[in-house]
Amino acid sequence: MFSFLQKNSISASISTIFKVSSSCFHCNLMALASSNDPHKTILITGVSQGLGRALALELAKRGHIIAGCSRNKNKLDSLHTQLLQASPCNHLLFNIDVKSSSCIEEMAHTIMQKIGAPDIIVNNAAVYHGHLKMWEVPEQEFDYVIDVNIKGTTNVLRHFLPLMIPKNQGVIVNLSSIYGRTGAALASAYSVSKWAIEGLSKSVAKELPDGMAIVALDPGIINTEMLAFRFGDLASQYQSPEEWALKAAPMILNLTNADNGASLIVNDPGILPS
Repeated sequence: MFSFLQKNSISASISTIFKVSSSCFHCNLMALASSNDPHKTILITGVSQGLGRALALELAKRGHIIAGCSRNKNKLDSLHTQLLQASPCNHLLFNIDVKSSSCIEEMAHTIMQKIGAPDIIVNNAAVYHGHLKMWEVPEQEFDYVIDVNIKGTTNVLRHFLPLMIPKNQGVIVNLSSIYGRTGAALASAYSVSKWAIEGLSKSVAKELPDGMAIVALDPGIINTEMLAFRFGDLASQYQSPEEWALKAAPMILNLTNADNGASLIVNDPGILPS
């Protein structure tokens, strides 16, 4: 859910793709051919660390095929190794920035060619900002949070929904936050972005065909880099990303079109420090 600032070129989306093996490609095609097959193709943004990484590994252990993106190539490399250990199939990872619409478009084209449209998308990529009052946050920093957290999510929706809609099935999970449902001092840009995710999810829900769903999901309070940045040593008192993923994975896998437009929260979310 949180990542540090890092730049990448558009060409990185080609040069750092981990290609699918022929056996895994056959496995994926079989999964797409049958709606009764339990194996799903799941796209996760911000996949290299924190909640995204933990969720990807937990889903891979359950036999699902992971596609993901991140700006951190080194962490993507190590994740790819772990994914291969967790699952007999390979996975597609892309070293790109969700802020770039052209990079997301290129990723969507490659994923469609290699394994077909995702069954589930988890829009997880997001950044935070410094402990400053709203009027103290530098304009560039405020804009960056909006560009990643809101525009990054819309870039994914813009390029992947047209691939999923013809199937009339699929689930999109937009990670929100408690700060997207309540106000928070010294978190203005982040809070604004998560309120926007809530509204975006409810608006797009009214535009999807009956067989699909999009939800806003508050993950709860988890010991991530973002929490440590905001609360210091108190963060260690909360659940780890791996513990969270054990609860989040089955919840996400069990979402259906009946959940379309809902604002949800993962069980046992924890309570913020006062």
